[in-house]
Amino acid sequence: MLPSQPVNDLKRIAHRAMLDHGLQPDFPPAAVAQTHSIQAAAIQAATAIDRSALRDLRGLLWASIDNDDSLDLDQLSVAEPLAAGAVKILVAIADVAATVRIGSPIDEHAQTNTTSVYTAAQIFPMLPEKLSTDLTSLAADQDRASIVMEMTIARDGTVTASAIYRALVRNRAKLAYNSVAAWLDGTAPPPMPVAAVPGMEQQIRVQDEVAQRLRRVRRARGALSLQTPEARPVFDWDSHRLSDLRLDVGNRAKDLIEDLMVTANGIVATFLEGKGLPSLRRILRTPERWNRIVELARGRGVDLPPKPDAVALNDFLEHSSKVEPERFPDLSLSIVKLLGRGEYALKRPGQSVPGHFGLAVDDYTHSTAPNRRFPDLITQRLLGAALDGGKLPYTLEELEILATHCSEQQANADKVERCVRKSAAALLLSSRVGQHFDGIVTGASDKGTWVRIVEPVAEGRVIRGFEGLDVGDRVRVELVHTDVERGFIDFKCSR
Repeated sequence: MLPSQPVNDLKRIAHRAMLDHGLQPDFPPAAVAQTHSIQAAAIQAATAIDRSALRDLRGLLWASIDNDDSLDLDQLSVAEPLAAGAVKILVAIADVAATVRIGSPIDEHAQTNTTSVYTAAQIFPMLPEKLSTDLTSLAADQDRASIVMEMTIARDGTVTASAIYRALVRNRAKLAYNSVAAWLDGTAPPPMPVAAVPGMEQQIRVQDEVAQRLRRVRRARGALSLQTPEARPVFDWDSHRLSDLRLDVGNRAKDLIEDLMVTANGIVATFLEGKGLPSLRRILRTPERWNRIVELARGRGVDLPPKPDAVALNDFLEHSSKVEPERFPDLSLSIVKLLGRGEYALKRPGQSVPGHFGLAVDDYTHSTAPNRRFPDLITQRLLGAALDGGKLPYTLEELEILATHCSEQQANADKVERCVRKSAAALLLSSRVGQHFDGIVTGASDKGTWVRIVEPVAEGRVIRGFEGLDVGDRVRVELVHTDVERGFIDFKCSR
């Protein structure tokens, strides 16, 4: 039986980690006061001021697919088959900008953190839950204002037409990744919300087929086939204790949403460029440690080109996933570490910025999660200016500063999530000092050498025997020390 920890202790650790990394764990009094003053009727009235500007699409079979426990629903999707095998896909994004005004106390808090932070102990939402999980969420059976990205996908998976406009939508089915994936894979019956809505089963199957078309095209261009499962907490709520950390693996329903959202984000980027407007791009630069990626491939009998080549790398990844499926998540993690971090960059009209190496796209922004990410809210405001012919909400200098700030705060949020995950893992391992584990090296630099083990999912520092280790090496380690408060897990290499 694994040891456990009261949830409140981990919440305290999470709260401290937020402060330590420059994030606000609590909403300031002014934001709380503003939240109390917001009424659903006022939002409905605001969105109804000019219904002629909103297409009424409430009659379509919209559905959301997200995590089982998600209430901050940012996007809906629906498909309409066309002639010659083409399909029109509509992606509706919650119109958060209509409620969260620039410079308001809620906006200032969102701009400070720039993202919701999801820890093993507690969620720290970017926006007050009265908004993100209710009034600005595309909740089931509720009329909501949205911004719609419309795209026509040909039989070969290419986007042949697109448009962006405002619309009124209604979520007909709140669906969850795992149950939808099991149904699509043929291992379970349709989820109840799918079965309850006439036509929804065929609707989701069409979206799944179109998503696979889009994915094939991106893979041919070099989009990387990576598996990087994250650890999700498992709580015993009767005792209010953490009982385990388990890998949250990808599945077909997650792929469906990812493929539609990547395409929608690309359409937004090109739309703003076509209007002569700036945008915040999400970029992933060409990897600096390509030589180490080449070494990892060579160790598996594959020769990669001497210069970064996304298509060649993806061919290697797809081959590895088929030949060694049980080891592929470890390889994926190594490649992710070596690729480096994504970042936000200002795209000025007419100027170029790097694309996203991992997604194999040149034009890519973040626009599909405005309840959860501030860059998406910024993009939505830029879209509003483009759609309404209004003044830009930010100067180029402000956007430059915001791009840097959002990149920094995303990195800090990742550190908080990792810190709390480490504390949770340290707790679960605290009674296992002296035991041996198989692991993979996930970091190797002057700052230290790090190894990840699988059961429970945990990453720790190698304090002895790390000489000569590099990212991707498989090792045998012994647990020598844990510190729950600081999230320390120390190993020595036993080879």
